[in-house]
Amino acid sequence: MDQLLKNKGLLARIDHVRQSVGEKASELVFTAMGFLGVPYRRGGNTVESGFDCSGFVRAMYQQTVGLILPRKAEQQAAATEKIERAELQPGDLVFFNTMRRAFSHVGIYVGEGKFIHSPKPGGEVRVEDMGGSYWSRRFDGARRVQTSQPDIPTTQVLQTVEPTLH
Repeated sequence: MDQLLKNKGLLARIDHVRQSVGEKASELVFTAMGFLGVPYRRGGNTVESGFDCSGFVRAMYQQTVGLILPRKAEQQAAATEKIERAELQPGDLVFFNTMRRAFSHVGIYVGEGKFIHSPKPGGEVRVEDMGGSYWSRRFDGARRVQTSQPDIPTTQVLQTVEPTLH
């Protein structure tokens, strides 16, 4: 298969796309780290007003990748691709059940079992270990944001997806 791709000149393109996606994920995590300490605010989605969990994720993706994710955590879960925990890469989304309902909290995976998020009233954007007992008991799943879909602008796709979780 590699030889066929190489002969068609596609192997180099695939490697370029892989590198580009990796760079965007690194940029996303790096940018998100710059917001450590910003206070939590319910419904907040700017550094000036503070962030709630989904507002933080939405702002980071919009600022670094140019994608506009849905506003609520459960909508973000519905608009992204389910992946296994073992497949997590920096920039992927991690979801938790913190309000007795699925996908009620979201953060951005930063690597090494850690994620960055805006946690709760009185809190501020911080990095936490997913292996801690609180987060490991509430882990709901991981999702990957698809950064390209042929013929359809990604922002349009992600904004129009209705929450249909199963």
